[in-house]
Amino acid sequence: MTDQATHAPSPVSAEQVAELLRGRRSIVRFKPELPDAGIVRAAVEAARWAPNHRLTNPWRFYLLGAQTRDAVIRLNTAQVTATRGADAASAKDQRWRAVPGWLAVTYRRAEDALIDRENYAATACAVQNLMLYLHAAGVASKWTTGAVTRLPAFYQACAVDPEQESCVGLIWYGYPQPGTAQRSRRHALDTILLQRD
Repeated sequence: MTDQATHAPSPVSAEQVAELLRGRRSIVRFKPELPDAGIVRAAVEAARWAPNHRLTNPWRFYLLGAQTRDAVIRLNTAQVTATRGADAASAKDQRWRAVPGWLAVTYRRAEDALIDRENYAATACAVQNLMLYLHAAGVASKWTTGAVTRLPAFYQACAVDPEQESCVGLIWYGYPQPGTAQRSRRHALDTILLQRD
């Protein structure tokens, strides 16, 4: 089979892809209804096609049910109370409890430092795939890497072995409340695209 045969023309234009990429934004306020589980399953299916050197398939996606979400929220609330006070913790607790869909994303650790780094990078790419699929399906999301995701108790709450896996973050998802997209802050193209002769 030739290389040409394996790369069929894209069913969408390059500009349509660019528009999808530019249109995705992190959302922090959601409508209460939970998106259909089939959409999330399809998003994870798309996620696993991320670039992955050595084909280690390091990503793991954990759908968090009500009991696990509540445990994570309580952990976060306790942490915010200790660092920023009860008022800030109460406000954050309310915001987190209003999020309908939760995924914890981890990658499988590797003893080799280079492979471990590649596994993290591949999983970050998988998260982007997931979020873009959700966006195309009308489901908003936010990738959060707050301090709670690094606590041993977080791993325990999610039934994840921290010796085997490392958390890349929580993905919140749901249908967006109108006008809740976060503003985009991007540097000008010429400041990041640099040529070396």
